[in-house]
Amino acid sequence: MFEQTFKNIDDILYKDAGADSELDYIGQTSWILFLRYLDVLELEKKDEAELKGRSYDFILDSEYRWSNWAMPKKEDGQIDHHLAMTGPDLVQFVDGKLFPYLSNFKVSAENSKTIEYKIGEIFSELKNKIQSGYNLREIIGYADELDFHTTKDKHELSHLYESKIKNMGNAGRNGGQYYTPRPLIRAIVDVVNPQIGETVYDGAVGSAGFLCEAYSHMTKDRDSLSTSDLKTIQEDTFFGKEKKNLAYIIGVMNMIFHDIEAPNIIHTNTLSESIRDIQEKDRHHVILANPPFGGKERKEVQQNFDIKTGETAFLFLQHFIKTLKAGGRAGIVIKNTFLSNTDNASVSLRKHLLETCNLHSILDMPSGTFLGAGVKTVVLFFDKGEPTQKIWYYQLNPGRNMGKTNPLNDKDLSEFIALQKTKSESERSWTINIADVDEDTFDLSVKNPNTPEEAPLRSPQEILTEMETLDNETKEILRSIKELI
Repeated sequence: MFEQTFKNIDDILYKDAGADSELDYIGQTSWILFLRYLDVLELEKKDEAELKGRSYDFILDSEYRWSNWAMPKKEDGQIDHHLAMTGPDLVQFVDGKLFPYLSNFKVSAENSKTIEYKIGEIFSELKNKIQSGYNLREIIGYADELDFHTTKDKHELSHLYESKIKNMGNAGRNGGQYYTPRPLIRAIVDVVNPQIGETVYDGAVGSAGFLCEAYSHMTKDRDSLSTSDLKTIQEDTFFGKEKKNLAYIIGVMNMIFHDIEAPNIIHTNTLSESIRDIQEKDRHHVILANPPFGGKERKEVQQNFDIKTGETAFLFLQHFIKTLKAGGRAGIVIKNTFLSNTDNASVSLRKHLLETCNLHSILDMPSGTFLGAGVKTVVLFFDKGEPTQKIWYYQLNPGRNMGKTNPLNDKDLSEFIALQKTKSESERSWTINIADVDEDTFDLSVKNPNTPEEAPLRSPQEILTEMETLDNETKEILRSIKELI
C-alpha cells in the first residue's frame, strides 16, 4: 500500500512545474505525509483521553485540521466536493494561510521539546512547491488513503521513507550527504550497543539514520519495556544537530515516522560552538555519526577548536571526543586518510584520540560503500577515558565490486560483528600494539599481516634468463629429433 502510494505521488510531482528533483519530491511528500500523520495521531490521543473520561485539546485549530481543509467528508466517508478546495483556491489556502499558521508554532510553543515547536520549525523551513492545485488535490487524496494506526503500518511507512532518502542520495551528489547505508549503521549500533538510560547523540544528524536505528535497537523487546522506559526513550534519549535546512526537516520527519513524536534535533551549525564551552551537561553516553567529509571550514570556525584544520570531518571528530562522557562509547565514520595524513593537524588529532580514548576497533570499508562519493572510509570505535593500548582491525571484503546494483547488505557485515565481540584474528582481522606505532607520525594505516602473500614479482633479468634457458632446451630437443630422422 505505502509503496504504490509513494510511486503515485512521485508521478504527480514529476508532472508538476514546481518540483524539479528528487530533493523536491521528498520535501513535498514530507509535509503532506506529516499533516496526515499528525491528524491520525491527534485522533488517537482524543480517543485515548475519552476512554479515560478526559477531554482532549487539539494542537491545531479546527480550520487547519486535515479533516477540514484537506479531506472534508460526507457521512458515507466520501470526499465532500462542495467543501473540498481544489485548483487555485487550494494552493492559495496552503500558501497564504496554512503554512503561516503552522510556522507560527515555533514562536508560540511552550518549549523546543514539544511537537508544537517541531511543527513550527518544519513549516518555517519548508515551502509548498506544488503549483497546480489539481495535482495537490490528487496527492492529498493518495495520502488520505494511508493508514498509520498500527505498529506494522508505521514500520512500513518508516521503511519506505528511508528508501526515498536512499533514492534521493542516488539521484545526485547533493542528496548523498543525507544517506549512510543502513546495514553499516546497524552494524555500528550493534557494536556500540546503546542502552536504555543512556543518551545517544549525532552532531551531523542528516536523515537521522543513526538515531532511528539506535531507537530500533533499544526497543526491539518493546513488550518488556516499562512505561517509564518508553517515556525516557521518547523524551530524554536521542539528541542531534543539523546545519542544512532540508536535511534537518528529513531528519525530524524520519524520527517522527519511527515513533519519536518530538525529536530533540536542533537546527544549528554544530561547528559554530566552541569546544571549550562544552560542559558536563552537554555530554552524552553514546555518539554515533558520519560527519560530512571533504568540506572546508573557514578560519573563524577553526578558532572554535584546539587543533585547527579546514577539514570538516576532523573538526567534528574533536567535537565528538569533547562531547563524549567519561566511559562513553562512539562509532564514527571518517575518511580512511585520517589514519595516515602527515599534516600537523592530522598527526595531532590522532595523538589526541589515542591519548584520551581507547580506540579499540577500526573497520576498514571497501570502495563504493558510499554511492557517489569517491573516497574510502573507515569506522572508528572508541571509548573515552583510557588511552589506547591495542587496536583491532577488520578489513571488510564483500567479494564483489560495490555499487548501485550491488550495495552493502547486512550479511556482508555479519562476520565483522561476530569477530569484534572477541577481537579475534582471521584472514581479515588483526591486532596491533600501540607501542609499535610510530610516535612521530602516529600512522595507523596498518597493512593486513594475515592476507596470504602473493608470489613475488620476478625481475626482468630473471625472466629473460629463464626464456633463454627454455630456448636452448627447445633447440636441443629439435636437434635430437632431427638425428633420429
